Amino acid sequence: MAKFISSYFDWSKGYNSKSLKADILSGLTVALVLIPQSMAYAELAGLPPYFGLYAAFLPPMVAALFGSSRQLATGPVAVVSLLTATTLEPLATAGSQQYIAYAILLALMVGVFQFTLGVLKLGLVVNFISHPVVNGFSNAAALIIATSQLPKLFGIHVDKAPHHYEIVYQVFQAAAHHVHWPTLFMGTLAFAIMYGLKRLSPRLPNVLAAVVITTILSWSLGFEHQVVVDISEIRSEQLRQTIKKFNRALNSVAQLSDKRAKLIQRLNVGKRSTDTLAKLETRHAAERVALQIEQLKTEARDYHRQLRRSLLEGVRGNDGSLSFYPINEFADRNHVDGRVWRFKAGNTPLPNDQLQIIGGGDVVGNIPRGLPSFSMPGLDYHVIIHLLPFVAMISLLGFMEAISVAKAMAAKTGQRLDLNRELIGQGLANVCGAVAKSYPTSGSFSRSAVNLQSGAVSGLSSIFTSLTVVIVLLFFTPLFYHLPQSVLAAIIMMAVVGLLNVKGFIHAWQAQWYDGAISIITFICTLAFAPHLDRGILIGASLSILVFLYKSMRPKVVDLSLDIDRTLHDAVASGLEQCRYIDVVRFDGPLFFANASYLEDQIRNRRRSKKDLKHIIISAGSISDIDSSGEEALSLTVDRVRSAGIDISLSGVNRSVMQVLRQTHLIVKIGEDHIYPTIEIAINAVHEMTHLGGQEKDCPLTKVCRIPRAPR
Repeated sequence: MAKFISSYFDWSKGYNSKSLKADILSGLTVALVLIPQSMAYAELAGLPPYFGLYAAFLPPMVAALFGSSRQLATGPVAVVSLLTATTLEPLATAGSQQYIAYAILLALMVGVFQFTLGVLKLGLVVNFISHPVVNGFSNAAALIIATSQLPKLFGIHVDKAPHHYEIVYQVFQAAAHHVHWPTLFMGTLAFAIMYGLKRLSPRLPNVLAAVVITTILSWSLGFEHQVVVDISEIRSEQLRQTIKKFNRALNSVAQLSDKRAKLIQRLNVGKRSTDTLAKLETRHAAERVALQIEQLKTEARDYHRQLRRSLLEGVRGNDGSLSFYPINEFADRNHVDGRVWRFKAGNTPLPNDQLQIIGGGDVVGNIPRGLPSFSMPGLDYHVIIHLLPFVAMISLLGFMEAISVAKAMAAKTGQRLDLNRELIGQGLANVCGAVAKSYPTSGSFSRSAVNLQSGAVSGLSSIFTSLTVVIVLLFFTPLFYHLPQSVLAAIIMMAVVGLLNVKGFIHAWQAQWYDGAISIITFICTLAFAPHLDRGILIGASLSILVFLYKSMRPKVVDLSLDIDRTLHDAVASGLEQCRYIDVVRFDGPLFFANASYLEDQIRNRRRSKKDLKHIIISAGSISDIDSSGEEALSLTVDRVRSAGIDISLSGVNRSVMQVLRQTHLIVKIGEDHIYPTIEIAINAVHEMTHLGGQEKDCPLTKVCRIPRAPR
């Protein structure tokens, strides 16, 4: 047990006061970046901002204690936050209690999945998602994340649409008619502060500086400007009726949802009942209620859209009270306050006596003070089944991001990484985070870079980061009330710039054209299918697997000839002549069921095209493995070649292949004297006999014979 624990805390060797000081400084520095980032990422995930702080509480310290990287900073990240939102939006309304419960359950499932992979030592499973696929997905995700923040940046509201590009179109359409300029100014100022400090003084916490400056400005200038009024102050009968219909639809949805839950419970209890008619009636009633709920939800969305699109202007009465009219409908312009007012409409009924009207920009608002309550998330079998495929995708992509960051830092520090241990660390971080109301987390590239640059020595730096978040949760959350939402949007947009990697497409194409094509196709499909990001990943991964299978089914088979360096090379690629009587064939890859017939076809083609052929030598050094189908194909090849009057030999057979040849007695058919240790020995053994009486003046297997180039 002691040995097990010491292996997880090997950083403690040689640890001293200087190391502790460096870790404290690094932890504080990372926390200054993490706190505003985590709130921004929580909103990207469809959660209230303070859930980002909950996700920045336990996961960083748990991942640091049980992972293998000493500088990896774990917490909320952009891609995992986006995947969380796209996973949960079909199940519940963003920000609702049900949605929050599902997000916490998702974190638990991701943690269990990662932990299980780590314990079973299956860390290499991440290789199933190739680098070109990840590159294409990451670039598309960066654009999706950035454009999803445009409504907050412009201070406008748009409706959900089946595809992300439709939402972006709606944003620019709405921005052409109405932009809240103070909101845009705050976001632009945040951009300028972060970019300027990053260029002038990279060590300064530019994100925190942007948050502090814009929050102070927001508070001092009255940026939010929100009032609470009675519905009677809305001087539009149409709008008052819309509010009432919106409330009625939402209240009916809540009542029908309770009714449907009772029907489903009755159906589950009566599963063993023999009264088939009663069960059918209950199921039919539940389905009818479900249809009514969907119809009411559609109505509520329509009313919600109308309220969000309604622009009002305030009119000051003689007693100083405000009344609100649809914009440009009040005749006496001298009493209009000049502001554009909007309803603050969420996904809950609007109280008639306390309508919230906003005449300024959106701010973060109230953040609960104190630590989250610790409890296990509720388990719902049907939801778990629905989430399973998304859990695998989030787990693997999140871990790939974490491990790529860890590898980049290990290359600089010389530290040894353990994939399985890192999986265990990330898994435990998500499991413990779920207990403390966190959504899925992963390793962050930007914060890990800050951790490394600020001199972090061990995982203790992440513990100090978590402790700083605890202090903020306990004492300083009211300070974030006036933080503009457009600043959070700017923070996210600045962070995802690092995900854009156009050179990745070029590099993949230069390596192999099909890798570049897969990367580009994944990029396009992810953008086209957004918010269904899983489809882009599945298409890219499927293409990678198909390419792998195609290459496995048709491995490279080349004829060898002597080159100027006195070694045998691909005759066609090197422009070399081939021997008329001996064909040295190299088969690159394992010989198994998927490509066994391909070897037969290649040997048959050579027999037909080379009329003077007397001997075939199969260079088997590249055949790393052979199964029963491959052995059967090799046996048939030997029979057919020899029945055609041509002899056949093998050279460089490795131990595992030789063992199969002996166990199946194929070695007897081939002949012990026809299996040579090297190609050179094989050529020397058969050369004289095959060339006896021949007309070949210079043999390309013993002398370099290049194919003459055609005159230009």
